[in-house]
Amino acid sequence: MRSLSRGISQFVVALAMLSVSLSAQAPKKIAMVGGMLITGLEEPPIHHATVLIEGNRIVAIGPMDQIKIPADATVVDTSGQTMLPGLIDTHVHMVLIGHGDYPRYFKWLDEHQKDYPLSRIMDISAKQLLMAGVTSVVDLGAPLQESLDLKERIKKGMPGPRIQISGPWLTRHVAIFPDRYQINVTSPEQAAAEVDRLAAAGVDVIKAHAGLTREDYFAIVAAAHKHKIKVHAHIYDEEAVRNAFDSGVDVLQHVGSAGTPPFSQKLMDDIVASGRPVVPTAAHRVWVYPATVDFPERLDDPQYKEDLGEPLYSEMKSSFKNFTGLGYFTTMDRQMFFGDKSLEQWITSGAVVSMGTDNGTPMNFHKDALWRELKVFVDHGMTPQRAIIDATRINARNVMGIRDLGTVEVGKLADVIAVEGNPLFDIAALGQVKVVVKDGVIYKGGPETKKK
Repeated sequence: MRSLSRGISQFVVALAMLSVSLSAQAPKKIAMVGGMLITGLEEPPIHHATVLIEGNRIVAIGPMDQIKIPADATVVDTSGQTMLPGLIDTHVHMVLIGHGDYPRYFKWLDEHQKDYPLSRIMDISAKQLLMAGVTSVVDLGAPLQESLDLKERIKKGMPGPRIQISGPWLTRHVAIFPDRYQINVTSPEQAAAEVDRLAAAGVDVIKAHAGLTREDYFAIVAAAHKHKIKVHAHIYDEEAVRNAFDSGVDVLQHVGSAGTPPFSQKLMDDIVASGRPVVPTAAHRVWVYPATVDFPERLDDPQYKEDLGEPLYSEMKSSFKNFTGLGYFTTMDRQMFFGDKSLEQWITSGAVVSMGTDNGTPMNFHKDALWRELKVFVDHGMTPQRAIIDATRINARNVMGIRDLGTVEVGKLADVIAVEGNPLFDIAALGQVKVVVKDGVIYKGGPETKKK
């Protein structure tokens, strides 16, 4: 009987994923009409705009009364909404779902791998991100083959964001995560050899994790740059940030978000002058935790049950019992003490800020992590337009290295979303995604959303 139940559960999930895939439409021409348009550039929005798409490219933008809509175009009514470039998250974990306890979660997956293989978890995460308007991501840490397979499934049309993968990270402190997620480095020479192996396998970036020596960083960067791929470093304290920076690490991840004091002015000046992007991942502990204390009902979103299915949904919900005592949050006092200062130093310094969330970590869900990250920045003084630019154009060009993404401009790839309301007035409007077009394909919303 249990086997039959498992079979039915798998069939239901497969049917749901097929439904999303079938609902994705790829008309030759799409006209998104009526909403305000934020282009991702430093310019005022275009009101009552039209975005015209042919194939996977944007071919015209402007006020709706100035753009002729072809008779054979599929018209998507965005009246009362805001159109903007597809959002980009530069720090995701497709293997995680927001479960509260890492050791318990991985043990549960081992015990339920027949019904919940890692591929199924990653597919669920991919769908959740895309439905939240996140059309491109950088995945920083998962077993190598599963990461490569996920990228291929998305490339073939499975609902999910455009993805760059790191595979397993390099570290001298193997802990918590299973062995396949990380590579234990014992020398700079080994670190360089592992980079060569990962590059040959087809990863897009390298993730350098905690505990590496200064010499390790130099070896990793030299090897990665030989293959023309970027290095992302998971770093917190000043010494680690300095070592990673001096070695030429391309993207500085976390940078003080785990309760460390603000960095020295010299280090800040060097980072700002270099133009290399920082990804503070600010919200994932310091602001997600109090937001959940204030409103624990956020953990009861029925969408999670629909996405995860049983028994994974019940297991995740059970992991949140007494969540204030979870191991992931044991240093909250220190993190909250330094949180404001740590974040404000990046906003006021002039550094190139990239929006990434570390989503999938405890209570930091794919469905809402990115708009919460942007809200934290806006609450601390960043303008909504600047936050949106950092989550679109900066993430595309400065982190992913894809100049065809991140703005709504003629000739660019057609990643365009529409949200209810005006995010320039209330950035939380980014949590109300109504339409998702990725690479010229409608994955959410569409003609049926046209207002009567």
